[in-house]
Amino acid sequence: MPKAFLSHTSASRTPHYNVVPYPFMQWGMDIVDPFPLAAGQRKFLLVAIDYFTKWVEAEPLARITEGEAEEYKNVKTCTSGKDSPQWLILKPTGKSKSTPRGSTGESPFSLVYVTEAIIPAELGIPYHRVMNFSKECDENLLRENLDLIEELREKAFLRIQRYKNIMINSYNKRVKSRSFQVGDSVLRRADTLKPIGKLDPTWEGPYKVTSVIGRGAYELEDPEGRPLPRPWNVHNLKKYFA
Repeated sequence: MPKAFLSHTSASRTPHYNVVPYPFMQWGMDIVDPFPLAAGQRKFLLVAIDYFTKWVEAEPLARITEGEAEEYKNVKTCTSGKDSPQWLILKPTGKSKSTPRGSTGESPFSLVYVTEAIIPAELGIPYHRVMNFSKECDENLLRENLDLIEELREKAFLRIQRYKNIMINSYNKRVKSRSFQVGDSVLRRADTLKPIGKLDPTWEGPYKVTSVIGRGAYELEDPEGRPLPRPWNVHNLKKYFA
């Protein structure tokens, strides 16, 4: 809106700038109704949006007096911090997103939003995070976390790389290496694209190895000396013993 226009308008017409410095500090919530009846007699919609991330959650309800909606009835906005009792995850998937993973040592939620979440089951439990909540300390801690977020993500990335190496080494220990030489006779796995019965053979051949293309890939020819149209991977071949 032009500045010249604003100077001649009342304060109520001035745009309101809602400054939210970090994710999930402030939510907007409302109940939208009525809608045509849906499955389960649902006709109300509980909607919540985080002003920072624009993350929207919507939950259909049959009655606004249900347990999920009672505490939000007629609520337009509310603020919440890391340890605030108003902090909620509405979807069941929130539990998996807020659980630390073994590969990273952090929860997916914390790697994205710099902080941990409180699940609904924790709201009624009088423990340290809820009983000793301080808005000022909470804001200071969140600002510190924002400064350290890149280090946290880099640390998680290094842990993922280490986790992958452990998985690769564990897999390689169980793998039995196979290789063939030019002139070896092999059986080829039957074409799975063609329908076969339970008693049909699962291997075809024998074929002769004519060329070693690369790592685990071979060119074959049939007993009449006709080359097969494409290379075959070692996983689809096995040694033929005459």
